[in-house]
Amino acid sequence: MAGFENYSQEIREIEQEIERKGIALGINWDDDAQVRSLAREALDHATGDVKISATGPIDPRLMAKLDLFGLAGIMLRTMEESATVGIESHGGPAWKAFARALWAEAKSINTP
Repeated sequence: MAGFENYSQEIREIEQEIERKGIALGINWDDDAQVRSLAREALDHATGDVKISATGPIDPRLMAKLDLFGLAGIMLRTMEESATVGIESHGGPAWKAFARALWAEAKSINTP
């Protein structure tokens, strides 16, 4: 139900997880090229399937990336949902860097 969520708390939690995944992946959120590459990968992932072997060891970096890509979707949905009730939502530096890169990459994909 829009309007009853605690967007500030939700944003802090999402931001914290984005930062954690960024640390695990060695992401420098100030490196635009690196963040744009990650955003491009996230958007490519959104259109494809990821297969994880049930028999082999699970790659922790792959899991961190998959978690981060899922967080991107939650982040964008939170911004859209809060906007519908008149609240502009955004997190800190990692959130903003990733969101900017996602929007830029999405725009470049959709531009003929």
